[in-house]
Formats: sequence, C-alpha cells, structure tokens
Amino acid sequence: MSVNQAHEEESVTDREAARRRVQARRDFMSHLVAYVVVNAFLVAVWALTGGGYFWPAWIMGAWGAGLVLHAWDVYLRRPVTDADIDAELHRRR
Repeated sequence: MSVNQAHEEESVTDREAARRRVQARRDFMSHLVAYVVVNAFLVAVWALTGGGYFWPAWIMGAWGAGLVLHAWDVYLRRPVTDADIDAELHRRR
C-alpha cells in the first residue's frame, strides 16, 4: 500500500467517523424534540382532565433518565482510541 493510499484510507475513516458523530447529534436532537412534544401533550391531558395527582411526572422522569444517558453517549463519551486498545492488551498479558 502506498503512502497516498494509506492517507486516502485514513481520510475516508475520519470522514465516516465525523459523519457518525453528526448523525448521533441529529438523532439526539430528534429524541429531545420528541420528549418535549410528547410530554407537553401529556401535561395538557393531565390539566384538561382536572389536574390532581401529577402522573406525567413518572413518564417524564423515566424518559428523562433515558434522555440524559443518550446525551452522555453523544456529547461526553469519548471514542475508543488506539491507546485504549493498547492498554487493554497490556492488561491481558
């Protein structure tokens, strides 16, 4: 493999990784919009049916926990690096 081919392959890999990161952020934003719209609807149903015990909180809390985990995965979790793989191989020896 020539140096030019290696650079081209690395560029494609970098481009694909960047595409996945952009798609992950877009997917998270879709998840966030769905959370807001659906929960606003549930709160409206709660209010229109007389209020009382605020049952939408259960859905908001459970779904919100999933949303926080999704945000962590998209924005805070770092990708696996060659150094991580090398460290894992070193631990197994």
